[in-house]
Amino acid sequence: MNAAVRAVVRMGIYVGAKVYFIYEGYQGMVDGGSNIVEADWESVSSILQVGGTIIGSARCKAFRTREGRLSAACNLVQRGITNLCVIGGDGSLTGANIFREEWSGLLEELARNGKIDKEAVEKHAHLNVVGMVGSIDNDFCGTDMTIGTDSALHRIIEVVDAIMTTAQSHQRTFVLEVMGRHCGYLALVSALACGADWVFIPESPPEEGWQETMCAKLSENRARKKRLNIIIVAEGAIDNQNKPITSEQIKELVVKQLGYDTRVTILGHVQRGGTPSAFDRILASRMGVEAVVALLQATPETPACVVSLSGNQAMRLPLMECVQMTQDVQKAMDERRFKDAVQLRGRSFEGNLNIYKRLASKTPDSQIPKSGCHVGVINVGAPAAGMNAAVRAAVRVGISEGHKVFAIYDGFEGFARGQIKEIGWSDVGGWTGQGGSILGTKRTLPGKHLEQIAAQMRAHSLNALLIIGGFEAYLGLLELSAARERHEELCVPVVMVPATVSNNVPGSDFSIGADTALNTITDTCDRIKQSASGTKRRVFIIETMGGFCGYLANMGALAAGADAAYIFEEPFDIRDLQSNVEHLTRKMKTSIQRGLVLRNESCSENYTTDFIYQLYSEEGKGVFDCRKNVLGHMQQGGAPSPFDRNFGTKISARAMQWISTKLKEARGTGKRFVTDESICVLGISKRNLVFRPVVELKKETDFEHRIPREQWWLKLRPLMKILAKYKASLEVSDLGQPEPVSGHSEPAAI
Repeated sequence: MNAAVRAVVRMGIYVGAKVYFIYEGYQGMVDGGSNIVEADWESVSSILQVGGTIIGSARCKAFRTREGRLSAACNLVQRGITNLCVIGGDGSLTGANIFREEWSGLLEELARNGKIDKEAVEKHAHLNVVGMVGSIDNDFCGTDMTIGTDSALHRIIEVVDAIMTTAQSHQRTFVLEVMGRHCGYLALVSALACGADWVFIPESPPEEGWQETMCAKLSENRARKKRLNIIIVAEGAIDNQNKPITSEQIKELVVKQLGYDTRVTILGHVQRGGTPSAFDRILASRMGVEAVVALLQATPETPACVVSLSGNQAMRLPLMECVQMTQDVQKAMDERRFKDAVQLRGRSFEGNLNIYKRLASKTPDSQIPKSGCHVGVINVGAPAAGMNAAVRAAVRVGISEGHKVFAIYDGFEGFARGQIKEIGWSDVGGWTGQGGSILGTKRTLPGKHLEQIAAQMRAHSLNALLIIGGFEAYLGLLELSAARERHEELCVPVVMVPATVSNNVPGSDFSIGADTALNTITDTCDRIKQSASGTKRRVFIIETMGGFCGYLANMGALAAGADAAYIFEEPFDIRDLQSNVEHLTRKMKTSIQRGLVLRNESCSENYTTDFIYQLYSEEGKGVFDCRKNVLGHMQQGGAPSPFDRNFGTKISARAMQWISTKLKEARGTGKRFVTDESICVLGISKRNLVFRPVVELKKETDFEHRIPREQWWLKLRPLMKILAKYKASLEVSDLGQPEPVSGHSEPAAI
């Protein structure tokens, strides 16, 4: 929420508006006085990394009454406030809408009572309201993600990872209760991200007789040498009679029926706290800026809107339509129409549930029709967090489709040497939380090994290939595509899933691994800022990875609140460096006496990190001193973030389904796959999952610099500059009117 507050204040000041803090939610608006205070640029400094909200929040009974709203309106009019930005859940947003609808009536009543004059009534005739959804449950319809959800998932996954190590030592069963009184999003996604054995969510209660099914599944997993069981329960979990299912009940059941050592962990308010994740900071900053633009563009006819996220697009939707849909979900659950409840939550929620069911339990072999097809899975390029989650999903979906799945070790080099082995369902257990690449990965391209690779394809009768990797994987895909004429063994369906911290694969807006790297950068920047604020007047130059792609440097700068980010995509010269130094010199005269500058490793051949460090040190003499930090391979390591685990799982499962469809079409015809659309990159574009033939992507690629010619995140570049107090022109969304809520295609959001 603080990132959103910061963005609203700074964007408001940037466009020349007066911005006020209203402390303690609606209570502060009703009480007025010192609860409504003008904010300046510095009052939101150093709050990006702080959890909670610096302006406080409170449930307010008074605002639910007309008297309460009267005094709130009076307090706003006295300060000339007619634009309100509300960050909260559906209750807060509904309240804001009622307030807006009653506004003119409230002002007339205030004038009759002599509290304000007629002139004030005319001058402040309309109240504009824009909402942003801050809720860790992700329970608001119309947006893929609410502010706070990703950070809550981080807290849950940190706990699950810690519990897994203790449970494995002691062969225990853990029942983990997470928040979500009316929405199972946190429980479902964390179950997906840690490969939990069972999950209970309010939207999809277990079927009759679930007790026996669950116990049978737990003992089956133990028999497969799985040393721990994890069961995740949303606090609002119910059975299909709408009776609560509690974590204690589940524990008693497991102990009584199976005699397992079982512990309950209730996460409670831990999930609300802690440092916000990089994703949440960027999301909230984008929403805050969009909210200010929406208020500036609002007319008396514009309905109250809510700023939401769809894929990677910031959108505006009619507030009350979203609130209505959110309430419809609860209604469906109360009436035990659980299928409808899941659908109303949106395609993304439904997709998560279906994939979880598919990956969590293995259908008995006797019930899976055998396809007779062999599918190879390979990692190519540098390791990226989330690769293992992608391999696990591919293996399990492949097996459930009736294929034999083969793991290819050590990239194309291992492929050529025949390091290929069939991999089973339980071989990939516990892989989701592992960083790096368990299969091993190499940067070698297939070009010089094509003969041997074709021979290995023949020897293992591989009918399809799934490649998980970065730019090398993309180049390898192009080489395989070109070699099809010479080697008929390569005329099979081939699909690539992008996985690289650099996020530079053409055909996809996101790559597996980039989110984890971004969190590493953000965490490091937080620590550095802390050390800098202790010593005062210090500027840090930080070098990030990414090759020629500035994604990590730019988004890291936005998430960490940096003063500048140098990237290859936006050429800079000595004059830019000079203006940055002058900007920092001015900043050191304020109360914010520290600076942060990010530099992408290949942004310029001559303006190296050392050069920039020396230049800043020289120019800043007497005003600030300078330090530099090269983050290096830290950005590739570590446990994958919830986003990367989930994204890797979903996109890889989708790739394997595509392979199955292709193989089914050709079954029995002995068909060779030679068309362009049988060798693809699967990526996210705006808000859809898209399969793009690799040859089509050639013209969209800058091969020399290994980046796509067009990159969506560059339009967020001005955002970073505005929030750091530079002049920049922002491309605002061209939506004067909010979009309709329904009719979204398959959402890409996680």
